[in-house]
Amino acid sequence: MKFEHVSVLLEECLEGLQIKSNGIYVDGTLGGAGHSSEICKRLSKEGHLIGIDQDNNALAVSRERLKDVFPKVSIVKSNFEQVDEVLNQLGIEKIDGMLIDLGVSSHQLDEASRGFSYMQDAPLDMRMNQENAYSAYEVVNALSEEVLYTLIRDYGEEKWAKRIAQFIVKERQQKPIQTTYELVEVIKKAIPHGARKDGPHPAKRTFQAIRIEVNRELDIIEPTIRKIVERLAIGGRLCIITFHSLEDRIVKQTFKQLEDPCTCSKSFPICICGKVSKVKVISRKPILPSEEEIEWNPRSRSAKLRIIERI
Repeated sequence: MKFEHVSVLLEECLEGLQIKSNGIYVDGTLGGAGHSSEICKRLSKEGHLIGIDQDNNALAVSRERLKDVFPKVSIVKSNFEQVDEVLNQLGIEKIDGMLIDLGVSSHQLDEASRGFSYMQDAPLDMRMNQENAYSAYEVVNALSEEVLYTLIRDYGEEKWAKRIAQFIVKERQQKPIQTTYELVEVIKKAIPHGARKDGPHPAKRTFQAIRIEVNRELDIIEPTIRKIVERLAIGGRLCIITFHSLEDRIVKQTFKQLEDPCTCSKSFPICICGKVSKVKVISRKPILPSEEEIEWNPRSRSAKLRIIERI
C-alpha cells in the first residue's frame, strides 16, 4: 500500500521529547509511522512505543513499518482523545512523553476517494475514521443555513461565509451536493470573481471548516491535553504540532492555563485558591520549520510546535 507522508518538524520533536532509552512514549497520530520510527531508534528493548490512529490505511502501513523495531510496540485503533482508555487497556499508568500532529496526512489529502481535497473530485467524505457515520455529506446537506454560516465563519475564518452558506442551501434545494467538485463550484459562485483572483484557493477555508466539524478537531484538543498531562510522569513531555491559528490558539491557551492555574486576584498577597502549576512551558514561542524544510516540504509551512513538561 502506498502511504506517503513527510514527518513535519521531525528533529525538533525528537529533541523536544528528550527521549529516554527505556521510556514509554505515545504517538497520538501515528500516520505512516514517520515520527514513531525515529522514536523507536532511540529506544532500547526496555522501551515502549504506543501508536494511536483511527485511519485503517495508516494502521496497516505502520504495523508493517514497525514490525522489526527493537523496543516493544503497541498499535491501537483509536482517537488520541481516548488516551486514558488506551493506556488503561495496556496496563500503563504513566508515560514519559507524547506527540500529537494535528495535521491531515499527505496520504489523506492525496487519496482522492477520501474527499479531503478540493483539488480532486470525490464523494463528500473527509472522515479520518472511516467507520464514523457523520461525513462531509451530512454537514453540507443537512445542517441549517445558520449553522453552516457559523461553522464556515468560525472554523474556516472565511469572510464570505454567509454567502457560501446561502448558496449551499439554495443549491441543495435543487439536488443534494454529492462531490467535492460540486461543492467547489458552489463556493466559487458564492465568492465574487474579484475576490477570487488573489490569495488561496477559494474553497480552502470552507473545506477546512467542514473537515474540522466532521472530525471534531477543535473540540477535543483542550480536554485531551489535560488528560495527557495527568498521565505524564514527572519530567515527561508533550509535543503538539498545529497547522492553523485556531488549533494553535487552543494549545497555547491551555498550556498557559496549566502552567499558571491560579484564579486569585492579582491584588492578593498570596494564593488562596490552592491551584498549583502542573507543567512548565518549554517553548514560549512556537517552534517553526526551517527554510530548508519548507523548501522540500511546502506543506510544513504553517506548522507550529509547542512543548510542555510535567513538573
